[in-house]
Amino acid sequence: MEETSIESRLQRHLIDTLYVEAMVLADEARTYFDEGGRIDRDSLDPMSRVGFSCESLKVTTRLMHVIAWLLTQRAIDAGEMSARDALDPSRRLGPAPNSDHALVASLPTAARDLINTSIDLFRRTERLDAQQSAVGQIDSPVHAMLDRLAYSL
Repeated sequence: MEETSIESRLQRHLIDTLYVEAMVLADEARTYFDEGGRIDRDSLDPMSRVGFSCESLKVTTRLMHVIAWLLTQRAIDAGEMSARDALDPSRRLGPAPNSDHALVASLPTAARDLINTSIDLFRRTERLDAQQSAVGQIDSPVHAMLDRLAYSL
C-alpha cells in the first residue's frame, strides 16, 4: 500500500511538472511568435517567413496536444475520469506535425529553440502515452522507473 501511495505521489508530481513546463513554454511561444519574433520574421526572405509561420503553428499544435493529454491525466488523478476512459483514442496524445529540419536550422535562434523544446516536450509526453497503452491499461511511468531501480540493485 505504501508503494502505491509513493507511486501515486510521484506520478502526480511528474504530471504537474510537465503541465507547468508546457504552460510556460506555451506562454513563451505565444509571446515570441505573436510579438517578439516579428523582427526576426521580417528579416527573413518571403519563403522563410511562410516557413516561420508554419513552424509557429506546429509548436502551438504540439503544445495543445500535450496540455490536453496532461489535463486528462489530472482528471484521472482527481477521480473525474477512469484510467480506462483515458485510453479512448479521443483522449490520447494524438500525432504531432513534423518539422522540416533544414527549415528549422535556417530560422533565428529563438525560433529554433522554441521549436526544438516543443518537440522534446512532445516526445517525452508521447513516451508516457505509449507506456499507458502498451498493455491496455494505465501503467505508471513512475512504477516502471521504480521497477528499473529495483532491478538494478
